[in-house]
Amino acid sequence: MKFSENWLRDQVPSALTRAELVSTLTAIGLEVEDVTPLGESLEGVVVAEILSAERHPQADRLQVCSVAFGGAAPVQIVCGAPNARAGLKTALATVGAVLPGDFTIKPAKLRGVESFGMLCSGKELAIDEGAAGIMELPADAPVGTPLREYLALPDASIEIKLTPNRADCFGIRGIAYDVAAVTGGAVSPLNAEPVDSSVTDQRTVNLQAGADAPRYVGRVIRGVRANVQSPIYMQERLRRSGIKPINLYVDVTAYVMLELGQPMHAFDNDRLQGEIGVRKSRAGESLMLLDGREHKLDDSFLVVTDNDAPIALAGIMGGESSKVSDTTVNLFLEAAHFAPASIMGQGRKLGLHTDASHRFERGVDPELPGIAIEYATRLIVENAGGEAGPVTAVTLADQLPVARTIALRRDRLSSLLGMQVPDERVAQILGSLGLQPVTSSEGWSVTAPTRRFDLEIEEDLIEEVARIYGYDALPMTLPNGDAPLKTVSEATVPAGSVRRQLAARDYRETINYAFVDAGDLAHWQVDESLRVELANPLSAELAVMRPGLLPGLLSAAARNLARQQARVRLFELGNVFTPAGQQAWVTSKASDVADGAPVHTQRVAAVAVGSAHGEQWSGNPTPVDFYAIKGDLESLAALAGLTLSFESGAPTFAHPGRSAMVRVGDEIVGWIGQLHPQLAAAFGVDVPVYGYELDLAPLTQRVGKSVQALSKFPSVRRDLAFVLPQTVQWGLVAQTIKQTAGPLLKELVLFDQYAGKGIAEGYRSLAIGLVLQDAQRTLTDTDVEGVVTAVVAAMNAEFGASIRG
Repeated sequence: MKFSENWLRDQVPSALTRAELVSTLTAIGLEVEDVTPLGESLEGVVVAEILSAERHPQADRLQVCSVAFGGAAPVQIVCGAPNARAGLKTALATVGAVLPGDFTIKPAKLRGVESFGMLCSGKELAIDEGAAGIMELPADAPVGTPLREYLALPDASIEIKLTPNRADCFGIRGIAYDVAAVTGGAVSPLNAEPVDSSVTDQRTVNLQAGADAPRYVGRVIRGVRANVQSPIYMQERLRRSGIKPINLYVDVTAYVMLELGQPMHAFDNDRLQGEIGVRKSRAGESLMLLDGREHKLDDSFLVVTDNDAPIALAGIMGGESSKVSDTTVNLFLEAAHFAPASIMGQGRKLGLHTDASHRFERGVDPELPGIAIEYATRLIVENAGGEAGPVTAVTLADQLPVARTIALRRDRLSSLLGMQVPDERVAQILGSLGLQPVTSSEGWSVTAPTRRFDLEIEEDLIEEVARIYGYDALPMTLPNGDAPLKTVSEATVPAGSVRRQLAARDYRETINYAFVDAGDLAHWQVDESLRVELANPLSAELAVMRPGLLPGLLSAAARNLARQQARVRLFELGNVFTPAGQQAWVTSKASDVADGAPVHTQRVAAVAVGSAHGEQWSGNPTPVDFYAIKGDLESLAALAGLTLSFESGAPTFAHPGRSAMVRVGDEIVGWIGQLHPQLAAAFGVDVPVYGYELDLAPLTQRVGKSVQALSKFPSVRRDLAFVLPQTVQWGLVAQTIKQTAGPLLKELVLFDQYAGKGIAEGYRSLAIGLVLQDAQRTLTDTDVEGVVTAVVAAMNAEFGASIRG
């Protein structure tokens, strides 16, 4: 929110210096981001009129001007501005004036012609950085008047950063209430007395959007002068608030919005045909807006209609067909209350962001439309003539927000603040904020005005007292007592341990947005039933809650690869979101709530690209593969003492031959493998990307184990090489051997795999080590041979495996 300092001081007179005012605003929560002083050094600069402008005899781009400035005789000025012309009122820096930047005006000779002063632009005077050419002042500007006096300078443009809960401060009067509460002053009364109707012209209004548009106020003004420029004070206040003046009718709506916080719109009444309505848009409708573009609408927008035809996007922007032009002489003014939920995110759908939508999205006082209409009518009639018709006000009273009454207890106030604030000061603060406190035996009964959407409970009122009274006035007290220690369960592996383990495996943690682009999810082939879409997204690229962590990790890996990072290993712990009743992504888990809020689940995921190990001198780099990342995952499971099992399966985004579903017990908890090359290519990655994603909770539940003494007897190892079909999975082989060998098998080691010369096509050799041991005795050859014989027989019977010759 940007505004003129002088404008604020008109609303709430104060003896505070500029520095004190800025400090006060920041201290009460209206953080000042920027202060731009205006017109600090304009001594000797006056309003002047160009009497004549002749071409310079020696330069095509210079003019020799005769300029009246209130002195005894006109002065001669050589000027190079293209807009210098006879009859123009402008700003003249006389000889001896010192302009911003310590630039002193002296008599000069330009191409042989003497010049006694300088005709100035707003940029040269440091009052309008965007100005081009010399200043153009209104025709009624009094010649000879000091420019500072005429433009109400010096001034400053102040920009404050508003939090979403302070929508009331999007109007200068809202800020004024806060300043008045701090200084003990009072906000100046607003001249919004009803303007008498002198004509009967009016338009009927039909509200069809219910609670989305519960109030609409309109008024016809006939016979205004066409293309009238705003008075200089209005132009300057708008300009210092970051708005470019256009003409009186457009400027008045902006002026009222800045002062009151109520957006308005002016239509050319002659371009309207009949009844004004407010309704939801219909799919397929289109509307040409003031931005010059035709926008296609769906059924979610709120539109203002004329004879049921859309003429404006309610609360966002007016339409081209009914705009005020240079020939407009009959106006229809609009001021309405639109519910925040009906405007939120609608402008962003069309790539629009306007001052009106910014305010309506956060909430505008529902009592303002009538006041704004009267105020705007007065400003127009006083400056452009015309005759006002009766006000048409349509209200759905049962759909409007109502003022809330909140109890503020004296004891609760002092308890939370740690000090006693005098009752008189509390009442003054609340009253200055417009909160209407009534003293009770326990404290105050406070009625919050409808402009303060943020005041709902007692703690909100306590915060108001604290910020106005001054946070620096609150006592500082160290907490007493022992801080309770949080008990950490040994049954679960802490998230910190998971992070440390992955970091030890050379992965780097990332933190990605919980929102993703729906277009990106299309590459992942995520079904729409698994998408949780946001009603009011930050942007079109962040419109869906993420169903998994891998999309964000792949995007992060792609950005690193594009910046010459050949080896990328990233992981993330975070929540993913699934619609109620839907099966979660890459797991077998589904919500048992069919209708409700989306389910969020904490997951762990990682991706690896490039070599399996960092660059070193002792060997050639080995590219990461399925087994490398599988080892990383198994090391993570080992923290909880888990043994993972893997079964064939590939989601649509995965490489079909290099993927597996990960199982803990009877539950599929995630996926591991290579991402499909086509998916990686869609994100600009042309090398293999391996990764995994699993639910974190089952991966961190420790397995209870009993303590066993170390055996005093030696172990025996027997190595066997089996030839078996390549389609047989190692997991099934290991399971068969463990079941057959029984309790004597202490360790099973796969130490070699071979396929090629000497092995039939479609077969492979697996070299396996069996480590056998008994805790009670030394094993005999008979014991060992019995186990080996049983294993060989079981492998042959189960898989058709034979001992390699």
